[in-house]
Amino acid sequence: MKIKKLLLSVLFFGWAFLVSAQIEDKVFKDHIQSVRLFPRGATTGSQLDSPIVPISESQKLVLLFDDLAYDPEMYSAKLIHCDADWQESSLKNNDFLNAFNEFNIQDYDYSVNTRIPYIHYRFQIPQVTKSGNYVVKVYRRRDENEVILTKRFMVYEDLLVVGAAVVPPSQTSGRRGSQQINTVVNYSKLDVINPDSQIKVVIRQNQRWDNSKFLTKPTFMNQSSKVLRYEDFDGANAFDASNEFRFIDLRFMRARGQNMASVRVEEDAVYGESLAITPRPNEVYSQYLDLNGQYIVDNNDRPGGDSELESQYVYMTFNARVQKTSQPIYLLGSLTNWGKGPESEMKWDEKEQLYRTSLLLKQGWYDFQLGVKEQGSFVTDLFEGSHFETENIYEVLVYYRGLGSRYDQLVGFVSLQPNRRRL
Repeated sequence: MKIKKLLLSVLFFGWAFLVSAQIEDKVFKDHIQSVRLFPRGATTGSQLDSPIVPISESQKLVLLFDDLAYDPEMYSAKLIHCDADWQESSLKNNDFLNAFNEFNIQDYDYSVNTRIPYIHYRFQIPQVTKSGNYVVKVYRRRDENEVILTKRFMVYEDLLVVGAAVVPPSQTSGRRGSQQINTVVNYSKLDVINPDSQIKVVIRQNQRWDNSKFLTKPTFMNQSSKVLRYEDFDGANAFDASNEFRFIDLRFMRARGQNMASVRVEEDAVYGESLAITPRPNEVYSQYLDLNGQYIVDNNDRPGGDSELESQYVYMTFNARVQKTSQPIYLLGSLTNWGKGPESEMKWDEKEQLYRTSLLLKQGWYDFQLGVKEQGSFVTDLFEGSHFETENIYEVLVYYRGLGSRYDQLVGFVSLQPNRRRL
């Protein structure tokens, strides 16, 4: 009897852990590649935009991914509403959708004249009726246990006024290499009784989640004017500014793009190798345009064609000439899901005396940096340096939970781009 109770207890707590776990961006199958979710736009640059849309407008989010296969598979998509901490909320499907929450992904095309064949899928995210955090889950043959990917997105409504600015950090030691985000929230349009518990502010840098700031307690509160200020003096809202991202240009197959050591086109595959990366922590800051850690699928081999269908997949090897260390070194950027992808950790090559990792990448332009993991997040200053002048993108998201409500509303959003130099 005691054993039975113990087993039931283990099962219960195990189930509770799974239920309360955060849902992350993740690709579960090796044959699924180039997963992107962004607001649909007319230009290639729309791929760089965050998957954040207002609930009141008609702008649509589109999910793109490739399946390295010869024949199409039956894939379905489902939306999951989440709280501010990315745990599944208490809302039922009909609370945030007017349709049945299972959508067949029927929009796909075959790749054209590629060494590695693939099928390109497109899915437009359906309209939702509630603001907040969402995850689109894609699975195979209507079996939710056969998940192939999960991808986060946000829908916001303008119910309060958000102001934010990038300022030199309060701590003198970080003034040359950090950027501090001060935020002001006016909640006069909402019925807020306890701002400390009802309002949460999240700040993220370059669409990253691993180093995002989760602010729950304001440094200043004026209940008569209904204003909250988040201007910490202990560095809680300061980010390492890092450096402009390194990049490779994979848009060409018959010639070497920038920062490429070689491109070799074989009958059944294409192989690429980067120039050896060297550390630059003490170098003077150099200004140039980058994609802030993102990537774009693009193809210059066939002007006027469809890059999504005509781009080759490349077995791409990244080389880093840094001293051997006991601390793992990671390739960071959207191309490795910011260090969470299985190929993000670089391995030491004894013969070449450098670190290497290989990824399967679709033709395009890819940003990246080197980093190590410290206290659950990745830091890059050891290899990249950090400069206040660096161009970054910051997003401030404000969540609100009404008294008795079952979910967190996303009621305010603002995007900042300090030192902006891109058109």
